[in-house]
Amino acid sequence: QVQLVESGGGLVQAGGSLRLSCAASGRTFSSYAMGWFRQAPGKEREFVAGISRIGGTYFADSVKGRFTISRDNAKNTLYLQMNSLKPEDTAVYYCAARTFSAVVTIFYTSQQQYDTWGQGTQVTVSS
Repeated sequence: QVQLVESGGGLVQAGGSLRLSCAASGRTFSSYAMGWFRQAPGKEREFVAGISRIGGTYFADSVKGRFTISRDNAKNTLYLQMNSLKPEDTAVYYCAARTFSAVVTIFYTSQQQYDTWGQGTQVTVSS
């Protein structure tokens, strides 16, 4: 069974940067489509970024141009580089895996399309 563990969250001032990591267990990380989601207090979980098996990426409009998603298949690790952070980026960030991704070029934006989730890491951006 695949397990995902996020790290890298913390407290940062507005305008600052953080890099989140998501370490995946198992030997087939390269066969997963991956994504990042976030959930702010009192709000529903929302899509942030997705990456296909071969590195194609897609971002929510709210983070486009500020966040970058990447993967290192040799290290079984997913990343989310977050720049120019804003207070509205404050949330618990979750990484997710779609472990049955037959098509290498597709990324996914809906929570229902992912079958494995990490425990989340808190990101707090102060104004």
